Amino acid sequence: MESIVKPPEKITLALSHTDSIAFNKLIHVSPQTIDKLIDAPALRKAIAKVFEWSTYRSSLSFKEYPRQVQLDKFYITRAFIKAIDAALASAQKSPVFRHSLVNSVLPAMFSAIDKTAEREEAFKRRYGFGPPRFLVLSPTKFCNLHCTGCYANSDSASREKLSFETVDRIIREKTEVWGSVFTVISGGEPLLYESEGKTILDLARAHQDNYFLMYTNGTTIDKEMARKLAEVGNITPAISVEGYENETDARRGKGIYKKVLSAMENLRAEGVPFGVSLTATKENAHLIPSKELVEYYTRLGALYFWIFQLMPIGRASMDLVVTAEQRLDMYNRMFDLIKNDRYFIADFWNGGTLSNGCISAGRMRGGGYLYIDWAGHVTPCVFNPYAAGNVNEIYTRGGELSEVLVSPYFESLQEWQKDYAMNDEKYEGNWVLPCPMRDHYADMLKILEKTNPEPTDEAAAEALHDPTYHAAMIQYDKELEQTIGPLWKKKYLKH
Repeated sequence: MESIVKPPEKITLALSHTDSIAFNKLIHVSPQTIDKLIDAPALRKAIAKVFEWSTYRSSLSFKEYPRQVQLDKFYITRAFIKAIDAALASAQKSPVFRHSLVNSVLPAMFSAIDKTAEREEAFKRRYGFGPPRFLVLSPTKFCNLHCTGCYANSDSASREKLSFETVDRIIREKTEVWGSVFTVISGGEPLLYESEGKTILDLARAHQDNYFLMYTNGTTIDKEMARKLAEVGNITPAISVEGYENETDARRGKGIYKKVLSAMENLRAEGVPFGVSLTATKENAHLIPSKELVEYYTRLGALYFWIFQLMPIGRASMDLVVTAEQRLDMYNRMFDLIKNDRYFIADFWNGGTLSNGCISAGRMRGGGYLYIDWAGHVTPCVFNPYAAGNVNEIYTRGGELSEVLVSPYFESLQEWQKDYAMNDEKYEGNWVLPCPMRDHYADMLKILEKTNPEPTDEAAAEALHDPTYHAAMIQYDKELEQTIGPLWKKKYLKH
């Protein structure tokens, strides 16, 4: 046994035979048991050890993927367990959030989870492959900020939004048809969404069987909003920053950082679990992630960190994109923090080994997702602005969301994922460079030309026919391959 993780004392022999059984029992504990765990830090610590040991064994027993890929997954799972423990400790100080979590959210989610296997099997029988695990939904383009390089090109003049009826149906359908209980909300600014007199809080309240990760600029989270989030209980805000005050205000506007700190204080007071969303550019890549930055926001109450490297879409340009050398440095720092300090950090691009590569277009081999924007466009990914269909049109004619998964565009991307990951039991791809849109634009361009999806905005349409843009993206990919490409073979395929 390696020194990566030590088995819990006195239960090593039992776990050697029954660790999978123990793990299954632990994830089916009752809400009442979790309520007791909130007041029992020593018991939580013991259970965390059982989870760690079970996860380690199950990760390395899976031989289909390289050993280091499986170790990466173990490290991030271990960090996730630490974050969950911190969230439960925080709930001890918040009777409002605790009551909602134990009496409303967990019973509804556990009931839905019990139906997941049955729903997944029904989906497989119908389509021949597994359903997506989640989706990202941007119900509104409206935002009270005007950030440099915004992927969504959002601002206060943007009024496009989905009706609440449509948003409600999307969540219901993904839950009942896919067996999915996790939803990501983006924007625009989600907390400014309103339709038919209802808001994001009403959506979360109507779907207590889902847990919502909501990306927000945090400027509207005053004490009253923090209390409402605690009462709902199934939303975790990921607050956007660019580093510290100078970096955040430079991109988001003067005074925004102070509002962000106030939002964090309000959420912490109510026991609402929250994290930080960081956009990495050429100008702040030295900070994202850094141990100092992660420790700073952890002290403020953040439980997790999401990193998004600026994509040259929307208002962004290649001038702000992190360099290949910066990306490699970010990769090394991120995995050092995950492995050695147990921080839960996920980089949408540098974390490819954690998800077995690209998960866009619903990925038919499991674990995939898709994106729906404020106009109803259904795209493979938040950062891939080309649509296979429109949910408004689909619902109007009596269809269902899942039909986009078998569109020529999505199927072409799914085939690319399959070929790039595994081909005749050989590793053909490089999960350190997993993204067809960002890391393999020449391949992406061929798929776009072959399947002719609909651009979601004018900038996306222009990019399709801009040879200068094509050349810049392809040159960037060559630099990535030269700088980061060797890491896959050196670190992951050496065994």
